[in-house]
Amino acid sequence: MTLYLLRHGIAEDEALGKPDRDRRLTPRGRVRMRRAAAGLRVLIGRLDVIFTSPYPRAAETAAIAAAALPNAPKPRALDALAHETSPMEALRVLRTIVKGERVMLVGHEPELSQLASLLLTGSVDGLRIALKKGGCVAITIRTLAPRIAVLDWLATPRMLRELGRAAAS
Repeated sequence: MTLYLLRHGIAEDEALGKPDRDRRLTPRGRVRMRRAAAGLRVLIGRLDVIFTSPYPRAAETAAIAAAALPNAPKPRALDALAHETSPMEALRVLRTIVKGERVMLVGHEPELSQLASLLLTGSVDGLRIALKKGGCVAITIRTLAPRIAVLDWLATPRMLRELGRAAAS
């Protein structure tokens, strides 16, 4: 199975008085995420399932990614991907529901990086990855368990936007 971990795009500032749970993508965040999604289309191709954090900024990001990918499934909200949910809890839930060979998870930092680290090293802090807003990491795994994964690639949002731009020309 290939697992794609996509961090949400640029979101509203926390200082606006909204609860963190209610923050949405900014107009700039939506534009940049659409451009990055064009790069995801080149790298990923198709997906079997997309799970997203229920937070609006992640759900919007998942919808943008799904719109860019051919025949992508509709994103499904998953509470285990919410901000401040432990990667171990997310992994426990994912083991019971993930079906398919190409799975995308859309969520938050530091949880996505910690999940990647857990899968790759067996520890949430065994590998330090800084996944930027709109960035994505691809991991090949045989099963959703610690220490049996292989890092395929890590793409910054800028790399994804450039890849999408090159593919369009």
